[in-house]
Amino acid sequence: MDFNNEEIIPSTGNGMPPVYEPEPKKGGFGKGLVAGIVGTLAVFAVLCALGLSFVKGFLGNDVVDATARAKLSYLSQIIHDNYYKEVNDDDLTEGLYKGIVEGLDDPYSEYYTAKEYEDFQINTTGNYAGLGAQLSQDKDTMIVTITRVYEGSPAEEAGLRADDIIVSVDGIQAVDEKLDDFVQRIRGEEGTSFELVYSRDGEEKTINVTRAEVTIPSVSWRMLDDNIGLIEIYEFSSNTAEEYNKAMDELAAGGMKAVIFDLRTNPGGMVSSVTEILDSILPEGITVYMVDNKGEKTTYTSDEENKIDYPMAVLISGNTASSAEIFAGAIRDYNYGVLIGEKTYGKGVVQMTYPLPDGSAVKLTMASYYTPKGESIHEKGIKPDIKLKYKYTGDKDAKEYDYNADNQIRRAMKILNEK
Repeated sequence: MDFNNEEIIPSTGNGMPPVYEPEPKKGGFGKGLVAGIVGTLAVFAVLCALGLSFVKGFLGNDVVDATARAKLSYLSQIIHDNYYKEVNDDDLTEGLYKGIVEGLDDPYSEYYTAKEYEDFQINTTGNYAGLGAQLSQDKDTMIVTITRVYEGSPAEEAGLRADDIIVSVDGIQAVDEKLDDFVQRIRGEEGTSFELVYSRDGEEKTINVTRAEVTIPSVSWRMLDDNIGLIEIYEFSSNTAEEYNKAMDELAAGGMKAVIFDLRTNPGGMVSSVTEILDSILPEGITVYMVDNKGEKTTYTSDEENKIDYPMAVLISGNTASSAEIFAGAIRDYNYGVLIGEKTYGKGVVQMTYPLPDGSAVKLTMASYYTPKGESIHEKGIKPDIKLKYKYTGDKDAKEYDYNADNQIRRAMKILNEK
């Protein structure tokens, strides 16, 4: 499943360059092949504009041999002489770059044009003008679903809620685009509007939404019955550790005796953010380690100083991914809490984004990560200790969410009360 919070979060940690843990996106050989073909056709534009030196440097001297040069020249001539529309050499050039990266057949690696990378950087601030909802996209059906509506957002004002299916924006069908691209149609200048078609319980509705400035929180918290704290972490961003510390301080001051961490809609985020939080929870030891293509290992650790001793439960689901799985895997391996819910997404790799001189950028998967006990959860996910499918028995139209009507929270409370 693909995710988009209408933002993607960068990370720095342990002396490493910025590491990006973006939401999983649609990939696959078919799209890579198509993009690769487009990219191949686009090489002629680069040959004309930049010469063969760039292509050789990027792909290696052995790739662009005499046969390839002759073929590219012939393709260039065929396109310019016979294509029924005017050829935009700039678009074809960008197609080359995208085709090269798509050729990796890696659903997490991506080339960004200068405009796309500019949007990417805006996303990292957590402030934008748009809908104010967290979205996910099924990697098979491409259906886009709302997983969270942020308080005070246009989405909340429009009456949208979790599990609504986004059908289209301004006539563009959600299933026809990757989530990253589709979200660009939702964001825009503050005060502008767009037509949104969504489906709820099989019934489609059309509304007009006015974009507004949205600031995305990453943590919320509250005290439940029996002095059990509930901390919902929506994603691991640059300010998550600070928000987490505030939550723990307030709950502890209120007499918290146990804690539930809710990661059910958390698509991931910054590695440095999740490891900083784990350092404040776990005893001394490894929290996660990464191995790159040269076999070099990068290890994140916790110390004994700030560990906590509260009875603990972690709620997980198929939407729990990436850095959120680092959290769940570490809690599990240290036997520090019980995992409740359904198997997580299974993203056990991390990405690095490299800005390029012309304002564009390339994001590449650069390492696999492993839980403290050395398990790779990639494409496997993490199984809960207690498997329990989510069920909500409260009034779905009520303004306030009834946590006592959430069966997974109730189970966690029952378990923690028994400890």
